[in-house]
Amino acid sequence: MVAIAAPPGSGKTTIVEQLRAALGAAGESAIVVPMDGFHFDDIVLNARGHRARKGAPYTFDALGFEVLLRRIKAQEPDIAIPVFDRTLELSRAAADIIPANTKFILVEGNYLLLKDEPWARMKGLFDFSIYMSVPVDELERRLTKRILEHGHDAAYAKMWIASNDMLNINYVIEHSVAADLTI
Repeated sequence: MVAIAAPPGSGKTTIVEQLRAALGAAGESAIVVPMDGFHFDDIVLNARGHRARKGAPYTFDALGFEVLLRRIKAQEPDIAIPVFDRTLELSRAAADIIPANTKFILVEGNYLLLKDEPWARMKGLFDFSIYMSVPVDELERRLTKRILEHGHDAAYAKMWIASNDMLNINYVIEHSVAADLTI
């Protein structure tokens, strides 16, 4: 089980999918487990007053995610996993299955290496961890592009990044423990 952690906009999903494809081409079984599948729904975020901070560590079902990682580590057969749908902006339950014979589990997310509980307990579940270090100005550029591609205007992108994404970026950078490999 390999953790791939980095701030928002770093390219985690792209790199992890490329790694999964490369492993598959080499004849190895691999699946991606995205932390984003554990986003709380907007209904929950609105009820808790957290909608404006969607994507912050406390806007995820971290304990549910930890349970999933423990099930994977225990090598339970055919584990259903949720997947976050960026187009719909919601998690789809049981949207993928980890077959029992999968050799490489590629777990990707912003907070996999946080030193804060409950996230800190998860680091011990990974056999190897990778942190992607990307300059903050590049993260901002990529996030702006993503937001614009989802139909929002530049003013909204600037506001959302300043009031939310940059806070999450800085939190990951300042509160993550060292990975086995930094790229």
